[in-house]
Amino acid sequence: MRQVILTPDLEAGGYTVTVPSLPGCISEGDTYEEAIANIQDAIRGYIKGLEIDGLPIPPEDEPRVLITEVAV
Repeated sequence: MRQVILTPDLEAGGYTVTVPSLPGCISEGDTYEEAIANIQDAIRGYIKGLEIDGLPIPPEDEPRVLITEVAV
């Protein structure tokens, strides 16, 4: 399972999704469900491209959670 980061777009709506262990693997969606489905497709395509090119597949991330407080 790959760790993904969903970032809400507060101005336009929807989400941008990135995969830290797969540099450049990015997708988006208008809803949470659409964003998850789209990044799953993007991950499959990314890994298939690496396999076709004979490149190594980066290992999956260890789950991490970071909570921080920001003064505003």
